Amino acid sequence: MSENTLRSGKHEHHQKAEELPPVRIAVITISDSRTEETDTNGQYLKEQIKGSGFMLSAYHVIRDEPEEIEVLLEELVRSDAQIILTNGGTGISKRDSTYDVISKKLEKTLMGFCELFRMLSYEQVGAAAFLSRAAAGVYRGKVIISTPGSPAAVQLAWERLIAPEIQHLAWELSR
Repeated sequence: MSENTLRSGKHEHHQKAEELPPVRIAVITISDSRTEETDTNGQYLKEQIKGSGFMLSAYHVIRDEPEEIEVLLEELVRSDAQIILTNGGTGISKRDSTYDVISKKLEKTLMGFCELFRMLSYEQVGAAAFLSRAAAGVYRGKVIISTPGSPAAVQLAWERLIAPEIQHLAWELSR
């Protein structure tokens, strides 16, 4: 297959994706210390979502408790959200449980997101990037993307990986 054919296929998918209504996105910040008032990641993501012409369908700040995360995910997969973005709780400390909850639910994983995220993170933080347990995949017809809770990680994931492909992700779900 020629490179022009590959580019044409990609372009065709993105064109079809652009014809969809605005993507509906839910944001969850998972933190034992942040509140809605101090949640810089949530504020950043809400601004980016609205500024990009997408729709914020839900926003929550919850503690890093597996049961709370699971209950909220189940609620959101029954909502109109197409994409669920979580940040926080992806490390390896005893309190970090986001990855554990999400990874058990994913029916299809998006390994490329995790690989690219860690590669890009390496450029910013060096070898510490391998400590990240970022996750992405599909659960009950929704894309779930989970990033670390550092503002730099959230911004990196949004700007370099999520925003450029979010419309395409939503289109893929609708096929």
